Parts: sequence; structure tokens; C-alpha cells
Amino acid sequence: MSRQLDEVLRGILGNDRVLRDEPMKNHTTFRVGGPARYFVSPKDSRELAAVLDACRRDGSLWFILGNGSNLLVSDRGFSGTVVDMGKGFTSIRVEGERIFAGAGLLLSQIARKALEAGLSGLEFAAGIPGSLGGAVVMNAGAYGSEMKDVLESVLVLTPEGKEQEISAGELELGYRTSAVLKRGYVVLGASFFLKPAPREQIRARMDELAAARREKQPLEYPSAGSTFKRPEGYFAGKLIQDAGLKGYRQGDAQVSEKHSGFVINRGQASAADVMGVCRHVSDTVYAQTGVRLEMELKTLGDFSEES
Repeated sequence: MSRQLDEVLRGILGNDRVLRDEPMKNHTTFRVGGPARYFVSPKDSRELAAVLDACRRDGSLWFILGNGSNLLVSDRGFSGTVVDMGKGFTSIRVEGERIFAGAGLLLSQIARKALEAGLSGLEFAAGIPGSLGGAVVMNAGAYGSEMKDVLESVLVLTPEGKEQEISAGELELGYRTSAVLKRGYVVLGASFFLKPAPREQIRARMDELAAARREKQPLEYPSAGSTFKRPEGYFAGKLIQDAGLKGYRQGDAQVSEKHSGFVINRGQASAADVMGVCRHVSDTVYAQTGVRLEMELKTLGDFSEES
């Protein structure tokens, strides 16, 4: 990480949009995580391409950040550059039955826009706390629906720094996966093709799903949502509960007593606490059932001895 990178980033973005040693606990829904060496906020694809090119030339790491809702950052922080998409990539417009939205928008914001326009299909996304960019990368879903059900196309920045529109069908969207990262793309925005419906019907479905979330999920505590992927043929939460791990705790990190599929921060958890709970859960379930639970949330930074 060179001094030259600092100068280049400030030359691209100005001093006010380049932060040093920014605490990542302020930018994740888990509310844990150490400092990022650089935290930058490009306002458009030109600035974004220049920032990523500067990082590549410097040989330093970079990470694209949306809402931080599916992310666990190490207590040691991140030695590279965190690129915040939430300030510059927030345009949205409706054209007939299509919605075009920027990657930095929250799914809840896009779902609200769909409701206002009388367009159905994004009701499932109204309560997902993530941004559009992250939702595309992970093919986010809930209550039987996924992004791939409503995505039409995605605008990406290629590794060569060019904007390219790609149809959703080309992105290999599967259960919590896509080809976005594999191909080195950065999501800039996406278009949705939705169906007209009465606003009252759309609102009723959103209210129904919101009530289900409040009843079943520990929304009163910081978390990263569902912590583990669903193993084929099983439900992660049931495996964890059957293993006697509901309420299992290390420090202030705990398997939720409300829903065993969630690891929560009861207030002062460290990333090491969270990772310790996740590893113990995975190992215990595997020892009892032979099923290995994989974490759904992404990790950033060094966790090598944080158990």
C-alpha cells in the first residue's frame, strides 16, 4: 500500500470522499469490524473505474460495499480500499412495466418505488436489508422468490473498466450465487420487468411478509440476516436447533433464541465472537449429522486466529 495510492485516490475523488482508517462497524448491519485502510465513495462509473485502476496499479486489495448487510469484517479491519456504492449509484426511474435502478439503492427503496408505480414482483424484497448490487451478486431471495425471477438485465463495469449491459440469463443466477464476481464484474445497476397490479394488493403482500419477519426473525438485534446457507434437503435453522445450539453464545455473539438460523450481536460482540459462534455451530452440526453448514455471509479481512 503506497503513499502514491493515497495521492491518486484524493486526486480522483477529492479529500472529502477519501477516508483513512474508517471503522467498518459503522458500515455493516452486524455493527462489528475494524478499520478499512481507505474508504472511498465514487459518484459515477468513471470515478469507480479510476479508483479500481489505481488499486490494481498499486497492487492493493479492494472491496465493493453496498449496505454491509451480508458482511462480517475482521476485528483487524481490511488493509485495502473499501469502495462505497451507496452514495453515487442511487438513480431510479420507471418506464412502463420496467424499473431501472442503481446498485447503491436499498432493495426496500426499489420495492417502494414499485408499489408507488403499481408494479408487482418485488414484494419479497421489501424487507431484505441489502443493496441492489449485493442482491444481484448473491441472487438474494426470501419467501420463495429470488432476484432472478424479476431481473431483466444488469449493467456492470468490466475488469477493463467498460460499462456493459448483460441479460440476467447470462449471469448464472443460482441459490445465493451468480457469475458476477467470477467474471470480475462490478454491478452498476439493473433493470426489472414487473407486472401491473392494484397497489392495495401489493401493499397487503408487503405487510404480510413484514409481519412474518417480525414474528420469526430477531430484527431487534444487529445481524447479517440468515447466517448459513440452506443445505440441500435440510433447513439450517432446524439442524442448529436440533443440535441443541439455540442460544449458544460467545461473548455478545449468540445463536438467536428466536430463530436458530441467525447469529446476532447482543451489543458488544467482536467479529472474533461471531466467527467463533459460526465455527462452533458448523463443527457441532457436522459432528452430529454429517452435514457441513456453510456461511452465507461474506467475510472481509484476516480471521486466521480470531476464534
